[in-house]
Amino acid sequence: MTNELDIFVGNTTLIDEDVYRLWLDGYSVNDAVALRVRSGILEQTGATAAVLQSDTMDHYRTFHMLERLLHAPPKLLHQLIFQIPPSRQALLIERYYAFDEAFVREVLGKKLSKGTKKDLDDISTKTGITLKSCRRQFDNFKRVFKVVEEMRGSLVDNIQQHFLLSDRLARDYAAIVFFANNRFETGKKKLQYLSFGDFAFCAELMIQNWTLGAVDSQVDDMDVDLDKEFLQDLKELKVLVADKDLLDLHKSLVCTALRGKLGVFSEMEANFKNLSRGLVNVAAKLTHNKDVRDLFVDLVEKFVEPCRSDHWALNDVRLFLNQYSASVHSLDGFRHQALWDRYMGTLRGCLLRLYHD
Repeated sequence: MTNELDIFVGNTTLIDEDVYRLWLDGYSVNDAVALRVRSGILEQTGATAAVLQSDTMDHYRTFHMLERLLHAPPKLLHQLIFQIPPSRQALLIERYYAFDEAFVREVLGKKLSKGTKKDLDDISTKTGITLKSCRRQFDNFKRVFKVVEEMRGSLVDNIQQHFLLSDRLARDYAAIVFFANNRFETGKKKLQYLSFGDFAFCAELMIQNWTLGAVDSQVDDMDVDLDKEFLQDLKELKVLVADKDLLDLHKSLVCTALRGKLGVFSEMEANFKNLSRGLVNVAAKLTHNKDVRDLFVDLVEKFVEPCRSDHWALNDVRLFLNQYSASVHSLDGFRHQALWDRYMGTLRGCLLRLYHD
């Protein structure tokens, strides 16, 4: 009796997305096998435990060999050893550089150095993310930072060009690089209610408006460093609270415009000067590195918490900030309108994002 056997030979590298996720999550081969068994794969495929073990080990070997290429994604595109379709290459890269919200919140704004890396054991215990996965995510942040920190041009574009990430993920990495470079404090207890998305939103506004790149697209570090001249000039805004006549007129303009429109009008009227001093003094202090680092702490203390304690709704905050910003243009004695708009345009957006009523 003759048995016929059809054989197909191909050299396309097979990528099992589920196994890739287990590898990225830092599970050992044995743990990955146990999780795959628990998912019911043996019943679904009719495979034996030995075959599953061998399959998992084979995938892990492939991922380990690919990892060197994933450190510099353009190399993955141009290598000839692994025959991987473009859509699969994109998936490998995007998922390798993806990160956990819980992890990034622990390291956001910290120096991407050996000192921080020593804390990964504690972060792993706190978040429940495996140490191996924490190390991969931290090393990715550090790798991207080192490559793009001194490059000329758009931070997002540079990240996309060198790491082939999607627009959304590249923007997230731009926020991580920006926060690491400027060392913004994000770990204080009063900031724990804020998500990575909240900080990333603010980072994007600051990159667009407060960095060197906002005024000159040809400088190095243009989207990484804050514009020192702009920060120095912000001292000029102090006249808005130091000059009693200007402060009274500003309050009058805002109150006249918002009377009957604000649910917390009497509270706003009573607290206007304190709120205005808080917002202007934050600007005036940004010449010092420590005060730059404490920007979000100051915004929460000087504005978010006072408004929260008076039970402002988010729409009240929006109406107030819009009118507070716009009314300055009607102050005849004020000569720094463009500076004010550059400052408050960004701050208004950040405060609305930080305010969770």
